[in-house]
Amino acid sequence: MVVLIGYQAYDIARADYGMSKSEAAFQLGLLGLAQFIPILLLTPVAGLAADRFDRRKVAAAANVVDASLATLLAFLTTTGALTLPILFIIAASHGAARIFTMPAMTAIAPNIVPEALLPRAIALSSIAFQTGTVVGPAVGGLLYAAHAPVPHVLSAVLLLLSSLLVLSIKPLPPDPHSDLHPLRQIIEGVQFTWKERFLLGCISLDLFAVLLGGATAMLPVFARDILQVGPEGLGLMRGAPALGAAAVALLLSIKPIENNVGVKMLWAVVAFGAATILFGLSRNFVLSLGLLSLLGAADMVSVYIRSSLVQLYTPNAMRGRVSALSGLAISASNELGEMQSGLAAAVLGVTGAVVFGGAGAIFVTALWAWLFPELRKARTFATRFKESERENPV
Repeated sequence: MVVLIGYQAYDIARADYGMSKSEAAFQLGLLGLAQFIPILLLTPVAGLAADRFDRRKVAAAANVVDASLATLLAFLTTTGALTLPILFIIAASHGAARIFTMPAMTAIAPNIVPEALLPRAIALSSIAFQTGTVVGPAVGGLLYAAHAPVPHVLSAVLLLLSSLLVLSIKPLPPDPHSDLHPLRQIIEGVQFTWKERFLLGCISLDLFAVLLGGATAMLPVFARDILQVGPEGLGLMRGAPALGAAAVALLLSIKPIENNVGVKMLWAVVAFGAATILFGLSRNFVLSLGLLSLLGAADMVSVYIRSSLVQLYTPNAMRGRVSALSGLAISASNELGEMQSGLAAAVLGVTGAVVFGGAGAIFVTALWAWLFPELRKARTFATRFKESERENPV
């Protein structure tokens, strides 16, 4: 659904509004901004909801909202009533729903998996996620080319199914601190993340590196005008990073990283930036797919290490709020990254924007390695808090 929103926005901008490639690419940047604004505004509320209420129900309800948006997209695509303003509203609504899904789902895992197995569980969860990310865009692109409304209908069905699956998890233990004032809980979550330099370094690295290095916003441009492979090719390109990520996740679930995790995370982000640069320069579709797969593989190593460390370094009662802040950073890097890519494309051209972003990701990684030596010094997935501290965080 998200992939096709971008493609439809770019296609409508070019075909219906007569925009140039650069002008239409800028619309993709604005589309990312439209998704990010509600995420920015609702992150504190979403994190608090994940810590105060049943995390299963929070995630399921958000998926139901997203399913409604997919149904609306199918209807408007069928009737030909889809316009850029409507797509912007739908994108913003999707951002609002997603920010409630992410912290709730992320905070569930440590409640149902023993801590010693959490890194492996994150890898297995990533396999499931990346498999969907591979199959979804590829199938969506093919179905869109055959009959445009069909992939949106399929998205709605799968989102409803996901809600039922989340609700099938047995009820989780209630938060013993749910009687605290909501505003106080929000402030505690922000203060805790700010004071824990290791967590701050992990979260902010993802924010700034991916914000600069994200090339996905420009994929509709590459698919339509540079590589000229259409919506089918766009689906394959959007799925390629997930394919590389799924392969690495499978490897990590069998043989997890155990030593020098911080340094390996930093080098993975550097590899992500390098692959982004090469993708921007490529004019061969097969080579581009390979580079996108490599980009996804490198990102998976970084996500695997960072997600494990953030969850293990956070007490249970604060996982929802910290996960929401981490989700905000991820969303900011993705949606604001799309805005940055759109602006850069308007100034530097599409290729220049992608190359600039990849180089920026490498620079940020080197800078963060110096600003946050705690990242370089992280050796293992050792737990930061004892069990008693998890139940009674300061």
